[in-house]
Amino acid sequence: MLVDTNVIIESHRTNAWRALTGSYRVETVEDCVTETQTGFQLRRPEQSIVVSELRASFAAVHDTDNRERAELAVRTPGIALDRGEEWLWAHALGRDDSWLLCGPDKASLRCGVRLGFRERLVALEELLERVGHRPRTALKQHYTRKWLNVALTELVLEERSLT
Repeated sequence: MLVDTNVIIESHRTNAWRALTGSYRVETVEDCVTETQTGFQLRRPEQSIVVSELRASFAAVHDTDNRERAELAVRTPGIALDRGEEWLWAHALGRDDSWLLCGPDKASLRCGVRLGFRERLVALEELLERVGHRPRTALKQHYTRKWLNVALTELVLEERSLT
């Protein structure tokens, strides 16, 4: 299970991180971990993410290299990904196992659709439901299954019109 910065922050905001990492082999990339510390001063104290604890909770935190990022850029021209999502997709392209990716950013979702990985994109809500976890604090809309399905349908139609 690959997660982006947004999912990490939302999982912490809703106290769902332990349920997620206790039930799945959760992985990310270095830049997503770094991004969790950006803007920390804007969060309430109970929402702060201690980076050492965060790192320890992952099954793996991966690096990417210039070759992987270049391959992604060649395969997804015109998609402006945030740096964390760029690194996450670059890493995903090099994997040969059956990974899933959880992240609500529309550019990231477009990247997944264009690369042919629509079926590997999953909503945080669905992951938590699968393990029987209902956060006491409601997930923001773009972490729900319904939002993801609508967004993916729109992106698939937009991508088809480009070909």
